[in-house]
Amino acid sequence: MPQPKGQRLLVVRNDKLGDFMLAWPALACLKQAHPDNHVSVLVPHYTAALARACPWVDEVLVDPGDDASRDVQRALLAQLRAGRFDALLTLFSTPRIGWLGWRAGIALRLAPATKWAQVFHNRRIVQRRSRSQRPEYRYNLELAEALLTQLGQPIPILEPPYWPLPTTMRGEQRQRLARECGLDARRRWGFVHGGSGGSAVNLSPAHYAALVASIDVRLDTPAEWVLTSGPGEHAAAAALCDDLVDQGVATRVMPPRDDLVDFAHSLSAADLLIAGSTGPLHIAGCLDVPTVGFYPAKRSATPLRWQTCNRDAHRLAFSPPAAEHATDMSRIDIEAAAQAIADWWPAPTASPMPATGSR
Repeated sequence: MPQPKGQRLLVVRNDKLGDFMLAWPALACLKQAHPDNHVSVLVPHYTAALARACPWVDEVLVDPGDDASRDVQRALLAQLRAGRFDALLTLFSTPRIGWLGWRAGIALRLAPATKWAQVFHNRRIVQRRSRSQRPEYRYNLELAEALLTQLGQPIPILEPPYWPLPTTMRGEQRQRLARECGLDARRRWGFVHGGSGGSAVNLSPAHYAALVASIDVRLDTPAEWVLTSGPGEHAAAAALCDDLVDQGVATRVMPPRDDLVDFAHSLSAADLLIAGSTGPLHIAGCLDVPTVGFYPAKRSATPLRWQTCNRDAHRLAFSPPAAEHATDMSRIDIEAAAQAIADWWPAPTASPMPATGSR
């Protein structure tokens, strides 16, 4: 029986950073299914640099967005036609992208069976994501596996990390931060990202200060704490740092990084990252850094739906206790959370490289 040949695949995930990071398991699945698969992604400008850093991506196409001029949209269509893609996988379906794939003449177009945009796709997978019964990255993997089945390719066995950095990277990043911030390499390093990026419900700065101080006092040896920040969040991180230092907690603010990829590489130095359901939390998950996530209790944003894609043993999550206060993060018991984190915080270990095979 002849073996399936490699395919030219285009994957679309053209929304926020966290959503894109949760597509990396699907990208790994497609890339590792066949040595000759060529995986391209269509992403917004904001995530393009991270897409170029993804080991499972061969080519990055930048989506100009819904508001781009007609000439720019035509240029994108021409780019897709020139790509001669065998298949299009749309992880989040929109009418513009569905219509674009159809006009580009891509023969196999697979997407979730949701909303009217599905009419542009000739392979549709029923997932009912609105029920939030599975993690987002699992829904993405299900679509990738369905595409491979359509192409007659084997489905690889995957394990975290989905972003396997060179083995020397973590050590280099720790040396860099130790030099920049005077961190004690003999202690555990806890990173905290208190910003929300304007989208995720998160703890307040006061709650983060109480949480970190409460964790630290429960550890056998106090940790080194590093506060990270995104664009426009540095002042808030500095204020939180001052609050923690006043409480006697060894805390620094991570110096500005050159770009988003440099920032992501810095997260590999962490022994733990605490954040709301934001892009940095999901970057850390891809790196298999232990994560503690704070989520609202509403069904569309639960810890299950937006679970990080690190190992089960590297993941902890908290939400408000009652659905009627789904987005009131002040109802999370900070002292109980601090005790749970201090008891759970795994000892630092080197992240393994992903194993591959077929099933």
